[in-house]
Amino acid sequence: MTSDLASCLWHQTCRETPACPELTGEATVDLAVIGGGYTGCSAALRAAELGASVQLIEAAEIGSGGSGRNVGLVNAGLWLPPEDINAHLGADAGNRLSALLAGAPALVFSRIEKHRINCEPVPRGTLHCAHAPSGMKDLRRRHAQLRAIGAPVELLDSADAQARVGSQAVHGALFDPRAGTIQPMAYARGLARAAAEAGAQIACNTPATGLTRTAEGWRISTPRGEIRARQLIMATNAYARAIPGYDAPQLIPVHYFQAATDPLPDDLRAQLLPGGEGCWDTALVMSSWRLDMAGRLIIGGMGALDHFGSALHRSWLARKLADLFPNLRDVPLRSYWHGRIAMTTEHLPKILDLGSGYACFGYSGRGIGPGTLFGNAIAEALLNGDPSVLPVSPIQDHAIPCAGLRSLYYETGATLTHMVSNR
Repeated sequence: MTSDLASCLWHQTCRETPACPELTGEATVDLAVIGGGYTGCSAALRAAELGASVQLIEAAEIGSGGSGRNVGLVNAGLWLPPEDINAHLGADAGNRLSALLAGAPALVFSRIEKHRINCEPVPRGTLHCAHAPSGMKDLRRRHAQLRAIGAPVELLDSADAQARVGSQAVHGALFDPRAGTIQPMAYARGLARAAAEAGAQIACNTPATGLTRTAEGWRISTPRGEIRARQLIMATNAYARAIPGYDAPQLIPVHYFQAATDPLPDDLRAQLLPGGEGCWDTALVMSSWRLDMAGRLIIGGMGALDHFGSALHRSWLARKLADLFPNLRDVPLRSYWHGRIAMTTEHLPKILDLGSGYACFGYSGRGIGPGTLFGNAIAEALLNGDPSVLPVSPIQDHAIPCAGLRSLYYETGATLTHMVSNR
């Protein structure tokens, strides 16, 4: 089984199909966007709404990177709890970022409604589940910090959590009613379609082959065309390709894989997640599970499926499914796929100042809400000349020592954990 996009459930079930021809010829625009995921498509949409001329280019298809391989959890906030964010950014900047991200799910779901994006939105919250009794310590800490900044989260004991999940294998949970689930690829492609309807030009199968800073802004070369733009947004995140003239910021690539059942029979489906929440757990090597609108259970964990140890990931996933939901023990998993997550050392997103442009990256596994918010904000900052609207202060460079070794550390840890877990 491979990680090819065709094997991804979200690719197979996506009902949003925006027109996206290859760029040919020359284009002169106010804003060029490189990357067709949540950040790039959100930025293109907002810029077009503000009246700018926009050209977005995507090297493959819209959502073919991390956005289309996502779990589909629309979370509020980051993986880090608020006090950890403040420890890195300071109280004022940290509290502002947490407040902005608290509204990210509302921004996502409002865009879905406004633009009628066909992406299976279920705004019924998420459950951060304790994988063991010890996991409740982490959830209590997060609950206290989130309540302190006004988040309407609820700490559930083991009985309540087990009833909400439909599993005896969870030991409590943190419920966030602001959050929810979507079909992640359909959301990315719906944003692209909405941006095109607002006037943006969207081109697929159009990699940037060269980037040059000019007196007027930027010149971007592509295989069959060229773009001249006053301003630029680089939104490639974990899927940056080598572009002559551009040094991509260093990241720690971490992988996450998933698989899905066939649509479950009504009697089995009724036993699982009756409230429709999406879930992930407190394990160091975390896992996630959720339902889609057809009643498939989608389950996943950290790891890649393109190396010799990937069979350990797949065999663990079947054991994990049986451990969580014993009634699904004999239900086969299909449509295995994986994607890359862009991790930073601090687990915080970054905005790199390019001069007449920004690069945005490093959501560390929280792409949907932050990607939408950050894309929106960087478009506004560039077009209105007001960097104060940015969620974080821009930086001038970004380097991570031994990023490749850190990525190997995560993958090795996930593989070894999956070799011995749930046996």
